[in-house]
Amino acid sequence: MTPFSSFYEFIIVEFATYEIIKNEMRKKMSHHVCPVWIGYLLASPIRRLFQSPEKILTPYIKEGMTILDVGCAMGFFSLPAARMVGPSGRVVCIDVQAKMIEALKKRAHKSGLMDRIDTRLCRSDSLGVEDLSQKIDFAFAIAIVHEVPDASVLFKEICKALKPAGQLLVAEPRAHVSQAALEKSISMAEQNGFKTIARPKVRSSRSALFEKKCTS
Repeated sequence: MTPFSSFYEFIIVEFATYEIIKNEMRKKMSHHVCPVWIGYLLASPIRRLFQSPEKILTPYIKEGMTILDVGCAMGFFSLPAARMVGPSGRVVCIDVQAKMIEALKKRAHKSGLMDRIDTRLCRSDSLGVEDLSQKIDFAFAIAIVHEVPDASVLFKEICKALKPAGQLLVAEPRAHVSQAALEKSISMAEQNGFKTIARPKVRSSRSALFEKKCTS
């Protein structure tokens, strides 16, 4: 039973919590990795009131695919993606923080999805996905590009990992990343093997969908 006197009050509190998360992200995430404590909040069911992983990812993920989750944190998007790919698919989850990866593993084990998930700890200057050349069907980077020291390297490495005509979804937090900053990221992507094919709507985000045009 909810401790709040009405469902309306409950929703107000949830929304306020979400706004706190966004404000903290805006203050702390300027070219820095997301603090681990925020990772716990971002993995919370509260976030589903405003962003549905299924709604965002379903148009791009099919059963049996190999997916790349760049900056997976504690798996808010990773676990739903693992359900979408089914037992014959795989989700490669990459993060620069060991504590995020460990938390994701615990959540994946609890959900019975660990056999579909490959977790990897990367460096701040490289994803370390050389072994995945042309093996990824679809990649996504949610609220991560602005944290990376050199986005051009990020896009180049993702491009190499994608299969021919593979797609990449980028979504940046609207409260923190300006439209001009997103356009700069789009330009970097286009200079490193991608072409922009859509501007999908992702709530509270500025987003772009890319398709691989490079051959290596």
